[in-house]
Amino acid sequence: MSNYDMMEKEEIFSKVLRAGRRTYFFDVRATKAEDYYLTITESKKFTNDDGSFHYKKHKIYLYKEDFNEFNSILKEMTDFVINEKGNEVISERHQKDFKKEYETTTSNESVKATEASATTSEKSETSAESRFTDIDFDDI
Repeated sequence: MSNYDMMEKEEIFSKVLRAGRRTYFFDVRATKAEDYYLTITESKKFTNDDGSFHYKKHKIYLYKEDFNEFNSILKEMTDFVINEKGNEVISERHQKDFKKEYETTTSNESVKATEASATTSEKSETSAESRFTDIDFDDI
């Protein structure tokens, strides 16, 4: 029996989560003693300069004796993130129109400066016009 056939026999149950360039595979597998364990694989797609692509994979093996503590810590950590930052995704990778706080501030300041400059320019033109006399060059 080939290694591929052995791997296929070990896989009991699987789920896939596609998340942008990343894909997460959750696989229940069997040990030689027919006990179960979980593998979580993160696969990330990278594009080479020539247009070809490759994947980088990272795998976690999680055994039954660690399930309770792993679940507890995972829940604690995800609850913390949600409680601190909410469910809304605020990442420029996930939102094309995302603007960082300093970009928004800079943008607002730029608009205000442009408006102020335009107002100052209009005032200057008005006061400059009142200082000049219309000259007809035929008189010279």
